[in-house]
Amino acid sequence: MLPDDWHLTQDVDDFLARAGDFLCSRAALHTTPLTDIEKLRRRKAADPGAEAAAVFGRLQSRGEVRAIFCLTSRGRLGLTPLSAEQSDTLAAHLAGLGHFPATVIADHDTAGAFARSWQRATGAAPALFWRTHLYRLGTLTPPQPRPPGQGRPAGGEDRAHVVRWCREFCADVGEQSSIDVIDAGSWEESRFGDRHFTFWRTPEGTPVSMAASTPVVGGMARVDPVYTPARLRGRGYAGAVTAEASRAALAAGATDVVLFTDPDNPTSNALYQRLGYVRVAGFAGYRFSRGAPEAG
Repeated sequence: MLPDDWHLTQDVDDFLARAGDFLCSRAALHTTPLTDIEKLRRRKAADPGAEAAAVFGRLQSRGEVRAIFCLTSRGRLGLTPLSAEQSDTLAAHLAGLGHFPATVIADHDTAGAFARSWQRATGAAPALFWRTHLYRLGTLTPPQPRPPGQGRPAGGEDRAHVVRWCREFCADVGEQSSIDVIDAGSWEESRFGDRHFTFWRTPEGTPVSMAASTPVVGGMARVDPVYTPARLRGRGYAGAVTAEASRAALAAGATDVVLFTDPDNPTSNALYQRLGYVRVAGFAGYRFSRGAPEAG
């Protein structure tokens, strides 16, 4: 495979015109690049004069797009499924052009293949930092019996509460980069800034659990995060609010509602399966030993 099979651009609109149908063809599996690229597209639309930073690539063969990548200004490389040979070619091509990712996130096999390819191409040692399972909603089955209370969308008056709970969620899962963005006062720039949040409230109106979903892109929405404060867990609130957030995503037009789960947490995996979610694939993230300069 020749490097020229990969076509790179910093024009997100041109990229989506050429690769959008491919991304939407397997919207559940492509959840991460779909949401990342949509966020970048919205930022460009809001500020057309902003300097291009992200780099997008599509692998084309016989007139059809076979795979894509998105490399953000912070060095996060998102990939759709690639073979080992395709990973080797991409790694060599990116290194040759001076694009150095700090991390790669993809389905388990692709992430591992690219991590090995990048080490061969650059000598940068990969370290696994993220493992997860991707689930897709089949038939939504709300929990029975459901806990007292009901779901309610979070409004503007709830922003401080939402921000505080998102920070607590990040602390629980060790997501320091998101904590840094939140603490810097850059909520809109955080990965939570575009989410639609739902609270589960007690009959007295007190929020006891929270879930969010991404905007619908290509028919897909992802539920993330789901958070219940430690003192309130084990009462069924997480299942109830996840069902409400899933229902809201369906009502917004999503045909594929997905979420990521911790493979080491059998309780949450069993919960999501009871709600109607079915496992699609394993995903992984690797961090590379060398620092990554900004792409582009």
